[in-house]
Amino acid sequence: MSRQSVLTALVVVGIVLGGSCSTQRKLARLKDGGAAAGIEIAKEESYVPQLEGKAVTRDTLRIKDDAGNEFLVMKAVKDALSGDVVASEELNAATVTARFRNIAERHGKVDLAFQVIVPAAMQDSRWQLRFYPDMYILSDSVRLEPVIITGNAYRRAQLKGYQQYNRFLSKIVSDSTRFVNLHQLEIFLRRNIPQVYAFKTDSTVVTDEQFYSIYGVSERQAVEHYTNKIARGINERRKSKIDKMYRKYIKAPIVSEGIRLDTVMVSDKGDFIYHYIQTINTRPRLRKVDIVLSGDIYEQDKRLYEVPRSQPLTFYISSLSAFTDAREKYLTKVVERKAAADMTADIAFKVGSSTIDPSLGRNGTELQTIRRILSSLVQNQVYDLDSIVVTASASPEGKLAFNQKLSRARSESISKYFDNWVRHVQDSLERDGYSVDEQGRAHRYQRRKVSFLSRNKGEDWDQLDWMIFRDTVLSDGDKSHYETLASVSNLDAREYLMQRERWYPYVKDVYYPRLRRVAFNFHMHRKDMVKDTIHTTVLDSAYMRGVEALKNMDYETALRFLRPYDDFNTAIAYVGLDRDISAMEILSRQKETAPVNYLMAILYARRGDEQKAVERYLRSCRQNPSYVHRGNLDPEISALIKLYGLNREDDL
Repeated sequence: MSRQSVLTALVVVGIVLGGSCSTQRKLARLKDGGAAAGIEIAKEESYVPQLEGKAVTRDTLRIKDDAGNEFLVMKAVKDALSGDVVASEELNAATVTARFRNIAERHGKVDLAFQVIVPAAMQDSRWQLRFYPDMYILSDSVRLEPVIITGNAYRRAQLKGYQQYNRFLSKIVSDSTRFVNLHQLEIFLRRNIPQVYAFKTDSTVVTDEQFYSIYGVSERQAVEHYTNKIARGINERRKSKIDKMYRKYIKAPIVSEGIRLDTVMVSDKGDFIYHYIQTINTRPRLRKVDIVLSGDIYEQDKRLYEVPRSQPLTFYISSLSAFTDAREKYLTKVVERKAAADMTADIAFKVGSSTIDPSLGRNGTELQTIRRILSSLVQNQVYDLDSIVVTASASPEGKLAFNQKLSRARSESISKYFDNWVRHVQDSLERDGYSVDEQGRAHRYQRRKVSFLSRNKGEDWDQLDWMIFRDTVLSDGDKSHYETLASVSNLDAREYLMQRERWYPYVKDVYYPRLRRVAFNFHMHRKDMVKDTIHTTVLDSAYMRGVEALKNMDYETALRFLRPYDDFNTAIAYVGLDRDISAMEILSRQKETAPVNYLMAILYARRGDEQKAVERYLRSCRQNPSYVHRGNLDPEISALIKLYGLNREDDL
């Protein structure tokens, strides 16, 4: 080795060792000093808008108390030496590192705003700093998107790795024909198999079978003979090493998804500050959220240092749902002694027959459904079943007189069938001595006579008219012609004329079977009720669903249920959705209770009317002293408290 080469090697080694020593000394200082990134509450901004056209900030407010007496409220601070409260035109901002903040929930969401602060001592061009905010919400913990801060030298090393990997990929040949010595193959074909060589300029397809049958070798074998197998083997080995070379060159991939920030630090002269805002949906019982920051320092793929976990930041959530009036609301309901219920069954009969055949069509299922309904009515603990009217109808084919007689016979047959079945159920209940209601409570069964009344409807033309009207297969012309025939008063003549129409087979096959129906009308009365009607109160379920949604901070759903009531809870939903005018209209009609005054204070603060906002807030605190604490939770009120030094004893 030459003297120059030796000197160059020594310089390179010195640089590497020097850089390594520098890294170790810096890490040692970090560990000894317990260096860590920090998270702080972001600077709070006022939620009280300035009035339009306002030239200067007002120093005092003239407030009226409940008795009409006036007093002044000043922008004020407490003197550090005397302890007295003195007026101040402007308050100079002081830097305070807060560990908690009261934040407002609006629209069912809250914004968690904090700062990730990285001291200069932790920054190095060769490092990548990875910070992980963890959110603790109720019993869950959620890792938020990380913040990545990349040193300039670190990023250059990443890019260099990608360049080396791409150079490796560029050496891989994707077109296998590049390994075939086409020139030698053409010479061979031209000299030995001119017939095949002639196909060079011919588009005729020569199959592998044809090629083999003529020349004794396949096309694949011919190409294989003139392929550079060594070069192809090298290429295949490169393909097999793609994953390995990726890991070799790209030790720290550049991630672009699933992170909040990835920025490259060019300088490490000062602290790095990132403003992080995380929006979350609120949920029932959510009162606070904690944020804790942890992290790591990496040099390429090697973790050098684990950043200590920070002290938690705590966000206390103030929700308007806390004002919900959860008292139950009732409606007056008129209860009728008598009740009725209807059902229709499609019980099929053989042509001209009134005998019930359970095996015919869907009769088995239909009969089972009727038996189940009758059984529940016979054992019902609220109503006694008095009578059942059974009405049968027939389809129009055949003579009207016969169809009327047939429908009457079918109605009587069904009545007798189910009359016997009801008696059987009652006999069973009497033997058991009791019946069981839906709550599982046992009651002694008292037998009552249930009357079956048979009725017949004959040919059900009204139902046929309705079905033809709703049909989607018949043309408008067919329907119009049917309407013309429907004006024929003689039903036998009408059905005869229909038989001559081309659409009659369709109507007979599709709709006539549906006209052979049986309708059941159940007549009942409430047990132990003598008067025909009584008035009672029942819980307003719609309103209470709105109240439940309000408590769960789902203001859109709450408003859908509560809008018709236009009451205090409706106003809360409007306030939660920032629909201030609608909320103020409702609250202005309410009695001035503590919660009404407090919500009005929020609305006036949003409008920039500081005087009325302070006046309403102080009034709510006098009515309910607990609102003194509540005022620090809502940003609209909290801003007023800080601005005017409220909640002093002489204000309340």
